[in-house]
Amino acid sequence: MIQIAEVFGPEPSPLSRLVKQCGVNHVVGGIGLHPQPNQTGDQLPWSYMSLMRAKNAYQNMGFELAVIESRPPMEKTKAGLTGRDEEIENVCNMIRNMGRLGIPVWCPEFMSGGVGVLRTSVTIPARGGALTTGYDHENMQNAPPAKYGEISEDQVWDNLKYFLERVVPVAEEAGVKLAMHPDDPPLSPIRGVHRVMSSVDNYQKMLDLVPSPVNGIALCQGNFTLMTDDLPGVIRHFGEQKKIFFVHFRDVRGTPEQFVETFHEEGKTDMLACMKAYRDIDFDGVLRPDHVPTMEGDESGEPMYTSIGRLFAIGYIKGLQEAAYSE
Repeated sequence: MIQIAEVFGPEPSPLSRLVKQCGVNHVVGGIGLHPQPNQTGDQLPWSYMSLMRAKNAYQNMGFELAVIESRPPMEKTKAGLTGRDEEIENVCNMIRNMGRLGIPVWCPEFMSGGVGVLRTSVTIPARGGALTTGYDHENMQNAPPAKYGEISEDQVWDNLKYFLERVVPVAEEAGVKLAMHPDDPPLSPIRGVHRVMSSVDNYQKMLDLVPSPVNGIALCQGNFTLMTDDLPGVIRHFGEQKKIFFVHFRDVRGTPEQFVETFHEEGKTDMLACMKAYRDIDFDGVLRPDHVPTMEGDESGEPMYTSIGRLFAIGYIKGLQEAAYSE
């Protein structure tokens, strides 16, 4: 059965206690993986000792660490710059240590050139005065070039293949699954930078680029539902290949060029049909609610990650889970 998780750091907090009180037993590690100056050896955030302490901290709060979604520095890797081999080796060391500690899934992303997750507004009025986030591509037409200038689609594919060819064998040996996160928004190019994890066909191309049981997908529903009119069918397509390793359970309204994020039950997607699709493919990994509206009185956390909205989402998803799996 699919399991519900939440993401937060390894320090006890009101959010971690509330999530536990909601009956959640799994966590997606929000672990800082950018090293501080002069950190070496066991001090590095991806070292065995650092990851061990984080895993134990989550266990002490009552959570199983199911996924690490943080990433070490990878800008040179994604842009194909000198120094990428050192970055990739740091990634490989992290994966080896995850394997030693029994942390089963890492969620990388490959949004190149410093152009990552983009929203053009974080204060869009939603139901009852809640605030949500959105993207309007028209606002990006006059944006300045990205950090490393133009990066072509062929360059991004070459850089991704270079990365996967070095990391996938290490992940196979360590027994760690790689769940590639989509581009957000799934548009290309943005600010001169092409983005390849932005269509269902390109995801299949990525899987076929370096075939492996550990080369797979983080199925972020908010992005994938902008790529297809049949999200349950896409879940089954990749699920039949055993390639879905991690799920972001969220929803949107609109198109890749112009969308708003919604409460989980009022977007464009049939969320119960998606839950039934995960049931039908026997997915037994974790999902986490993602990108929730900011609700009245909620000042804890940044936009998309405030606490009350997350708790509302957990309750809604638990209801879907019971409805789907009780059939």
